[in-house]
Amino acid sequence: MAIAYPHLIPAEKPASMESSLSSLSPPVILTQDELKKIAAYKAVEFVESGMVLGLGTGSTAKHAVDRIAELLHQGKLKNIIGVPTSKKTHEQAVSLGIPLSDLDTHPVLDLAIDGADEVDPFLNLVKGRGGSLLREKMVESVCKKFVVIVDESKLVCHLGGSGLAMPVEIVPFCWKFTAKRLQELFEDSGCVAKLRTCLEKNQPFVSDNGNYIVDLYFKKDIGDLKVACDAILRLAGVVEHGMFLDMATTVIVAGELGVAIKHKQ
Repeated sequence: MAIAYPHLIPAEKPASMESSLSSLSPPVILTQDELKKIAAYKAVEFVESGMVLGLGTGSTAKHAVDRIAELLHQGKLKNIIGVPTSKKTHEQAVSLGIPLSDLDTHPVLDLAIDGADEVDPFLNLVKGRGGSLLREKMVESVCKKFVVIVDESKLVCHLGGSGLAMPVEIVPFCWKFTAKRLQELFEDSGCVAKLRTCLEKNQPFVSDNGNYIVDLYFKKDIGDLKVACDAILRLAGVVEHGMFLDMATTVIVAGELGVAIKHKQ
């Protein structure tokens, strides 16, 4: 699978953000959140009236949901239906007046927009550090197009390459047993498995589905991703993992030099 790398589109703050400084002013250094917003606004340009949309979860996807609602209220988008990927996104969409539905009613979606925690050169993703990986995968796996929005810090040479968490959603029953098996599965990659906890209470993080999440940390490349995914899912007690392989159709990357749009080919 090849990736197209078109020329960079200069990064500019979206119209509803503070306008850029004049050419005589010093260069504007954008914050990470501003880069996320630029990518999100670019992604919303793929949205057309009449679409059924998968609404992502997380700090980047939140900007896209805000923008969709803004265009709806302006009358620039009409007859949009959203399918949220988490309780949090559901609450956001309801508060903004976006009409919502579910996969039972709409088993095939036109487009989904969501962020990612890692993106490799083949547009494979790590998602779920926000805890919504199961619902995200259910929604985004049935979309005709899946547009992923990230800032350039999320680009990696291989999945797990950031050294940060690779989430796996598991049932609470005997979670230590499941976590131990996950760690042993990737022993050759220096894997460490840790139960995700809520910082303020030091209690297990509980997903929208009532499950726990074990975060896997790798010191080395885990090798063949499809083999790794299959091995994880074969373990009894595992619900879903955070590797999204061959799912993204477009990735929009916002960086200091501009916005790059990468298409799956």
